[in-house]
Amino acid sequence: MKKKQLVLGLVVLVALVALGIYAQYKHPFHWHIFVEQFKLADWRRIAVAVACIYLAYIFRAARWALLIKPNKKVGPFFLLGTQVIGFTAVALIGRIADLVRPYLVAKKTGLPVSTQIAVYIVERLFDAGSMGLFFSSAMLLAPAGTLPHPELFKKFGYWGLAGTIAGALFLVAVRMAGGVVASFFEGTLGVVSKRLGHAAGAKICSFRTGLNTLRTPADFALTLGMSLVMWALITLAYVEGTEAFVSGPQRASVTLGKCLVLMVGGGVASIVQLPVLGWFTQIAALEEILRNLFSLSPETATAGAATMLLITFLGIVPVGLIWARFEHVSLRKVAEESEHAGEQLAADDAPDQNAAL
Repeated sequence: MKKKQLVLGLVVLVALVALGIYAQYKHPFHWHIFVEQFKLADWRRIAVAVACIYLAYIFRAARWALLIKPNKKVGPFFLLGTQVIGFTAVALIGRIADLVRPYLVAKKTGLPVSTQIAVYIVERLFDAGSMGLFFSSAMLLAPAGTLPHPELFKKFGYWGLAGTIAGALFLVAVRMAGGVVASFFEGTLGVVSKRLGHAAGAKICSFRTGLNTLRTPADFALTLGMSLVMWALITLAYVEGTEAFVSGPQRASVTLGKCLVLMVGGGVASIVQLPVLGWFTQIAALEEILRNLFSLSPETATAGAATMLLITFLGIVPVGLIWARFEHVSLRKVAEESEHAGEQLAADDAPDQNAAL
């Protein structure tokens, strides 16, 4: 598996280098102008953006502590290290390290890994719902003339809002009657494939395990509130980071809608995160959006994209490395252990699936 990943990484690297050489030949990139943009940037805004992202990690830790409260009561800052180290692992190792956070939480609290993976799924759903709500609202409420192709973005807004509402209703349905929902999907998809139907039912039951941590409407409201505040901070980081590189009359073009398009674009680009190489794909995606939405030069857009990556994704790495050092955590080792734990859980479900055939 590692050899395949190494070969894939080398192929992608060669392709990126070749693409860069070709792009430099067709459209010369002025590196001295690129460097100059960092000198002209408003570093006070960049500092505010970094502070917003760091504060968002505190809300992440407090939210996870709330989600495990029925099984283990911990302080709101008790799991902060697991969040910081976990995101550091993803930044350096790639999406293969996504399970590091639930794995570290399980080790620190003594709870089963399976329950923390369920909490992780719930956490991600709250993230998707919060981001979808912000994005859809901004698209639908954007004043005329602030976005290119407004009719297209409004369609995205309507579909995003519909998806968010559907996701919320599904979440409530699973929480209230998870067994019925699991049976419905298992029976419906079982018409096509019994294996697929059983797998869907098992996943929904696992998801309900995570939702069972939300015992009362107050727990749900508090979790949602934390999620909204956290994503408001992340959105503010994108606004401040963008404005740091947009000066003069152009600053009026920095709107909430455009910054949310930038945030969603960066999020989509980070879904398939390869070690190190993924940084450049994110920079390329952010540069494309900055250049087209804000009418920036390639050099300014690239400088802004690289800075946004540092603010929102890589800025936590120094803190994470230091924290891991103090807690005697090897990022590579814990990434392998968490991956193995996830594979073991999947293997444990396999006999049940085979029995249903």
